[in-house]
Amino acid sequence: MKTLTLFFALLLPFAASAIETKVMVRAKARDAKFIGSSLGGAYIIIRNKANQRILAEGKTTGTPGNTQLIMKKPVARGTAISDDQTAGFLATIDIDEPTFVNIEVIAPFNQKQAQTIVSTERWLLPGKNVLGDGIILEIPGFIVDILRPRTHQFISLKTVKDKPFQFQANIVMMCGCVIDKGGLWNSDEMEVKGVLKKDGKVIREVNFTLVSPNLFEGDCPITQTGNYELVLYAWHEKTGNAGVDKMNFVLYE
Repeated sequence: MKTLTLFFALLLPFAASAIETKVMVRAKARDAKFIGSSLGGAYIIIRNKANQRILAEGKTTGTPGNTQLIMKKPVARGTAISDDQTAGFLATIDIDEPTFVNIEVIAPFNQKQAQTIVSTERWLLPGKNVLGDGIILEIPGFIVDILRPRTHQFISLKTVKDKPFQFQANIVMMCGCVIDKGGLWNSDEMEVKGVLKKDGKVIREVNFTLVSPNLFEGDCPITQTGNYELVLYAWHEKTGNAGVDKMNFVLYE
């Protein structure tokens, strides 16, 4: 019994040696700002690379950040692009030795059709906090939502046969930032097109133009019944950002 007691007494200092370590993780949209509360956040998972055990997980919360600081002001080495309100996930991890981790970001978490998974790996050291801007992972793309027609909507051909068929979509940056004509995220620099299919075959392209902030519209004639699919994409050549949404609708006699 004395031997067993001594054994556990020797183990106790090691069992209690884990040190609280704080790590700030942020998700930043490519060519835009941070993904925060207004968009539902980005989901962060930090895993021990050796055994895949989850050390921390949660959503980023806070604002998209300061536009002037992030998008307009030249950033010198060591200059922060975040402030106390900028969206992030502050993880608190207990580790007792240098730990190699995988950090995974799923963003934007509430927009499944636009969701992207980005990850990185790095060492964390006990008690060595990673704060300030922290670890920033870049999220490429656009959030594209087709609004009209509705998914699997049945539409009578006679209601559209003698006029252009109307399409409508909402498109925003991955942080929710506004796309507008001549704006900071300028719609004039973006290509927005739809590829229309009938019964699985491409029949035409549809050009979309901005009609109000984030809202794009396009039209084309449709004269036959059938099963239709619209594949809509947004493309920005300067940054390589791309986003896609798809939907199906039916025209009947």
